[in-house]
Amino acid sequence: MGLFFNKTLLEDLYRYEGDGNQKLKVKLRYLFCAPGYTYIFFFRHASMARNRISRMFWSFFLHVTKFITHIQIPAGTKIGRGFRIVHFGHIVVNPEAVIGDNFNISQGCLIGNAMGKRMGSPTFGNNVCMNANAIVIGNAHIGNNVLIAPGAFVNFDVPDNSIVIGNPGKIIARESSPTKKYIVYPVGD
Repeated sequence: MGLFFNKTLLEDLYRYEGDGNQKLKVKLRYLFCAPGYTYIFFFRHASMARNRISRMFWSFFLHVTKFITHIQIPAGTKIGRGFRIVHFGHIVVNPEAVIGDNFNISQGCLIGNAMGKRMGSPTFGNNVCMNANAIVIGNAHIGNNVLIAPGAFVNFDVPDNSIVIGNPGKIIARESSPTKKYIVYPVGD
């Protein structure tokens, strides 16, 4: 099982289960019964494939899983350790986006590129929580410990320790991390 569950996948699973992530029963349960983690499993393997044949193999399963889960995160998208899809369904991430460690994403979220004044794709710091139906587009830098509220629209830079709420988004600065209770079992702490 060590071949199929490498260090990165175990760190992603740790975000769901904590220290129980080493048990075979837990690994199989999340692989076959948690659609968000199933997508992460095939995404990580397709992204880390070392040759054309293995890339085609894992990409095929990633493609099939995309239709089952309604998640579109292309292989090769830069996503740090401890990635967690909290609720699956209708999630789209642009392949040029860069996402840090301990990132939570929920259903209905879009991370996309934009043209014009904010041309480009977003970058995210560590410990970011993107809640249901939130949209982050364009060349926006989202800092560390940022909570993006449900339904928020973000196309601007967000400083560390902030909450973004509403459409158009408004920044609410905090003294400490607003994501602390949402980022369960963080890796690297």
